[in-house]
Amino acid sequence: MKLRTPANGLHSTDVVIVAFFTLLTVINIVFAGRIPGWWIMVLVNSAIIGAIHLLGAKRRASTSKALAVIHDWYVPPLVFLTFKELYYMIKPIHQGVDYDDWLIVADRWLFGVNPTQWLEQFSHPVITEVLMIAYTLFYLLFLIVGYELYKKHPRSEFHFFMFTCVFGFYLSYLGYFALPAVGPRYTLHDFNSLDAEIPGLWLTPALRWFVNWGESIPMGVSSAAAMAATQRDVFPSGHTMMTLVLMWMAVRYRLASRHFVLVTGVLLIIATVYQRYHYVVDLIGGALFAVACLFIAPRLYAFLRKKIGTMDRVHPWAGDDSY
Repeated sequence: MKLRTPANGLHSTDVVIVAFFTLLTVINIVFAGRIPGWWIMVLVNSAIIGAIHLLGAKRRASTSKALAVIHDWYVPPLVFLTFKELYYMIKPIHQGVDYDDWLIVADRWLFGVNPTQWLEQFSHPVITEVLMIAYTLFYLLFLIVGYELYKKHPRSEFHFFMFTCVFGFYLSYLGYFALPAVGPRYTLHDFNSLDAEIPGLWLTPALRWFVNWGESIPMGVSSAAAMAATQRDVFPSGHTMMTLVLMWMAVRYRLASRHFVLVTGVLLIIATVYQRYHYVVDLIGGALFAVACLFIAPRLYAFLRKKIGTMDRVHPWAGDDSY
């Protein structure tokens, strides 16, 4: 028997987003004494939760194609908005304590060296340029795969893809909460010497600026100021985790874009260490999180559809062979 709750009219992806924003709201309230402006985030989160319920209700009662597109595609910017909310929460909750030392020790124990320093001997402007382009294509890869599924595959496959991606991103965000760190470009290297030590060709400086902007690093500040300002998003490597999830799904669905996704994905994962964004142990953590995501997501999807009554169509990966 399905539980008739306010979740009806929503997709499983909507339910996960609502649940995560509810969790963030609770965390903000619990740590209100540490988080500046916590009440603003509570209000924003409440507005987002309400808007999602309203969108689901309108979508269910309407045949508007425009409304359907909005409902299906509002997710990517909201995932980024969630990422930015963490920026204002993680550091004050941990009272400025980072755990890079643990990750550095783990890398040295595994490899006997600091991998980012060891890789510097192989650096070349062409390699740097290619890997920086691949790294920056991270979010575009999801849009490429999502668009192909949306236009050329059954809509149920798109919805399950979107659900898996959102669940995966939010799973990685829990890792950031548990073990905040800034990465080797600050702890093992001089952040402001990056362009001099491993220069690229034409696009690398602009792409690095774009990545820095996404992590809230002001331009022209000292290395110490950049480290203080940057997002705590190192362990697990979300780039590694979600790229592996994306590669697996592109192959599983036999997408036309899968070859591009596979090649770019491999280069992207290499770039996470080469460009000094991550320790290797972050990649190992990302791979383990990817396995957990791919194992849990179809089971959670089936549970939400069958027990809560979401609008998703059946899907064979989610335990329903009648698809």
